[in-house]
Amino acid sequence: MSNMLLTVEQAAEELKVHPKTVLRYIREGRLQATRIGKAYRIDRAKLDAFAGVASGRTRPPHGVRATVIVEIPALTTEAAERMATFLGAAALGGDAETRPLHFNTAFDPTSGDLKIVLVAAPSDAARLLELIELQLGLSR
Repeated sequence: MSNMLLTVEQAAEELKVHPKTVLRYIREGRLQATRIGKAYRIDRAKLDAFAGVASGRTRPPHGVRATVIVEIPALTTEAAERMATFLGAAALGGDAETRPLHFNTAFDPTSGDLKIVLVAAPSDAARLLELIELQLGLSR
């Protein structure tokens, strides 16, 4: 039953995190949820996709993944926050069939350096790198 809706507490239990962490994921746009009244409901398929759970299919044995580290120097704090938000939105752009894309960002406000660590299928990583170039105005 893929269209089953879960509460924040049920999603937190499934992810083995605190409910406030699930709420943070929702606020950051990393986990899609629907607001019903004062509470959120999370679609089972969206939670599975967020958690990287295959939807009834086994993972291909030769699932190639790329790990990419991008360093962007001399950013303001606001620009680094915009980039992290942009990446979060781009990461949510797939569907339940797409292998999950994982990324982390680290920003050093003293030097203005932003580091992005991305783990994805090579084609997805390449597309995201192109989007980063476009966002920074570095496109050809």
